Amino acid sequence: MLKAGIVGLPNVGKSTLFNAVTRSHKAPAENYPFCTIEPNLGVVTVPDPRLDALARVVGVAQRIPTTIEFVDIAGLVKGASQGEGLGNKFLSHIREVDALVHVVRCFEDPDVHHVTGAIDPVRDLEIVTTELVLADLEAVRKRHERVAKDAKRGDKHALLEVACLERLDPHLNAGHPANLLSFTGEEAAAVRGFFLLTTHPVVFAANIKEADLAQPDAHPHVVRVREYARTHQGCDTVVVCAQLESDLADLSPEEGAQYLAELGVKETGGAALIRAAYALLGLRTFFTFNENEVRAWTVPAGTTAVKAAGRIHTDFERGFIKAERVFWENLVRCGSVGHARELGLYAQEGRDYAVRDGDVLLFKVQ
Repeated sequence: MLKAGIVGLPNVGKSTLFNAVTRSHKAPAENYPFCTIEPNLGVVTVPDPRLDALARVVGVAQRIPTTIEFVDIAGLVKGASQGEGLGNKFLSHIREVDALVHVVRCFEDPDVHHVTGAIDPVRDLEIVTTELVLADLEAVRKRHERVAKDAKRGDKHALLEVACLERLDPHLNAGHPANLLSFTGEEAAAVRGFFLLTTHPVVFAANIKEADLAQPDAHPHVVRVREYARTHQGCDTVVVCAQLESDLADLSPEEGAQYLAELGVKETGGAALIRAAYALLGLRTFFTFNENEVRAWTVPAGTTAVKAAGRIHTDFERGFIKAERVFWENLVRCGSVGHARELGLYAQEGRDYAVRDGDVLLFKVQ
């Protein structure tokens, strides 16, 4: 299963947010730096209102959502790339995930210690990004030293690596993350083999106070984070209140909905953050149903119908004949399977059909 790692400075709300979205208390969330040392791993349910809509149409009560994994990684500090704050150990944990949720503190609270003293979210984002970039720059230069001799001898793969490394070095040296460089084909495969920290796709999570949730777009720190995200990282920003998410995790869905209504909030930032991480990981959802349940399944983008069948059971992949497909929105709009079939909205797809996000599939196997 692909993993999204939660990163940021110490005491910005990473562990509180992790505990909330995983609905657990695995990660210590105390008010002191480095209360998290070893990474915590949790499985997160991906909120998907399409499941409820499909369940009503096909007349079943049970809904089974898809999941992803989140990893709570200890806070990084300035100098982490040189080993400060056990930085080398923590950086190795980041290499093991597939996407990053970068939490940044956008709230004032004299009772919650901040490692740099004052609240400045852009500065904090730049501290963490700089440490990741510096670690990558060192890795690139060491790799270049290792492959240079092979490249001089004319080794084809070494020449390819050197070409990539020589593009990466000045880019990283200028303070830019590697994911802002474009590589295609063999180059992209070579770069993946470098296991750089800043090749991971990233989303920023601006952590604000509960009182600011009703109008997050007017929050000056959120405005700055979003502008920085767009212009310097080319990524999105999701607004969350980690403490509220933590409080909601201990309530029933009905109690949580009532509490949000009182705050004037339609949806928690946690749900939006989970969906953003799911998209960052390059995942797509298709649906199946039977007389008992409607279920969401996760596949990587570009997965073929035969491979999607194998996601359900290996026998489905081996015996694949065809897939009947209807887009979830068409099925819901028709109000029943029978009506959707009458209108010709079901299509027959072969093994090489690329599954789309939102497809409802019925596999025919021998």
